[in-house]
Amino acid sequence: MKPSRKFPLTRLRRNRQSANLRDLVAENALSSDDLIQPIFIKEGLKGKESIEPLPGVSRLGLDVLNEEIRELESAGIKAIALFPVIDSSKKDDKGSESLNEDNLVSQAIKQIKEMSEMVIISDVALDPYTSHGHDGLINADGYVDNDLTLPVLTEQALVLAKAGADIIAPSDMMDGRVKSIRDAFEAKGYVNTLILSYAAKYSSKFYGPFREAVGSSANLGVGSKDTYQMDVSNVKEALQEVAMDIEEGADIVMVKPGMPYLDIVKAVKDEFSIPTFAYQVSGEYAMLKGAIEKGWLSEEAFMESLLCFKRAGADCILTYAAKEIALELNK
Repeated sequence: MKPSRKFPLTRLRRNRQSANLRDLVAENALSSDDLIQPIFIKEGLKGKESIEPLPGVSRLGLDVLNEEIRELESAGIKAIALFPVIDSSKKDDKGSESLNEDNLVSQAIKQIKEMSEMVIISDVALDPYTSHGHDGLINADGYVDNDLTLPVLTEQALVLAKAGADIIAPSDMMDGRVKSIRDAFEAKGYVNTLILSYAAKYSSKFYGPFREAVGSSANLGVGSKDTYQMDVSNVKEALQEVAMDIEEGADIVMVKPGMPYLDIVKAVKDEFSIPTFAYQVSGEYAMLKGAIEKGWLSEEAFMESLLCFKRAGADCILTYAAKEIALELNK
């Protein structure tokens, strides 16, 4: 950086005199193209069902899903991420329902594809389907077994690709799952299906409202995911995780959570220059939304928080406020 000229020749406030001037020299901008809307779909539900810890967010039945997609398209949203809430009677210790080609997510994908060009991101993990609430299979020693889980995740990914998902997003954090899925896609002809790897997913306490939304919190109980999700204190390990997933065939990488981990977003983008997404997770959303509803924060705090993601280097942001923010941006 060149030395700056001294006051009064250089007055940096000149560029801040008006909103138009500030827009002209802005280094980063946020648009609806940067936003991805997560959607919760619930089996057997008619209409919508509010989610208490996520104000303004609802679980959707398939009967109202098309309406929601049309509203998102009107707001300028071009991509969604689907998360299922399946009937508890279909959960078992192996996550068997995840391999059912006519499961809830497959039905939703096919339904959306019949009426829309919306980009569909479909999560690959077993926690919505397992009776124990973990992302992988548990062996006889009570340990989430990495290699035992890989074939199931790979088959789940194939089920979703066959249904028509544009992007498969393994969020389980098992080692080697990206290569396993990519090899299967190449072998089965799904060469154009993208893999969005949750490469740097931390074992965070910010996920609570999400787990309640999908119904996995009760199954997980007091258990943790510390043996497979990343330690919150680590940065270099995140870069190693990302490097491995890129080598294994990931097209896009994800950092999760978002705002408390913007240093990780920047480190990943600076190191790899690969498309990098970040997730403003349920706990982040709930804190902001709750403070805004209480009048403790301005509604503009949401916009500011998302612009911070862009400043850190995120190419796209998953946020429960996507539709709300897109409508505001397009006014």
